Amino acid sequence: MTEDLLTYDDDRAVEFIYDFLDKNDREQLSKDDIQYVLDVIYEYYESEGLIDEDTAEEANIDEEKMFEFIAKAARKDGVNLNDELIAQILEGEFQYGVSIGVYTPEE
Repeated sequence: MTEDLLTYDDDRAVEFIYDFLDKNDREQLSKDDIQYVLDVIYEYYESEGLIDEDTAEEANIDEEKMFEFIAKAARKDGVNLNDELIAQILEGEFQYGVSIGVYTPEE
């Protein structure tokens, strides 16, 4: 496991993402909803082999495919998240990752 992955803290990520969301989105979501999306993101990474030590540092993530994976899981699990809320959570998660150095924004 890389050092970057060790610095990723789910509790901090949930707080960061919650604070990142605008007030209207926060009123529609619970922190459990955000944690659910983080868990599904991890499932996606695992299903795509992106958690392996060899791929973790240089992985390119297909954001569209990941979004669809999360939306499908939410529908299947009966979690009330629309596409806009999922997109906002994903953007917040990305910004959290950038803030701790896990992700590098594309230029």
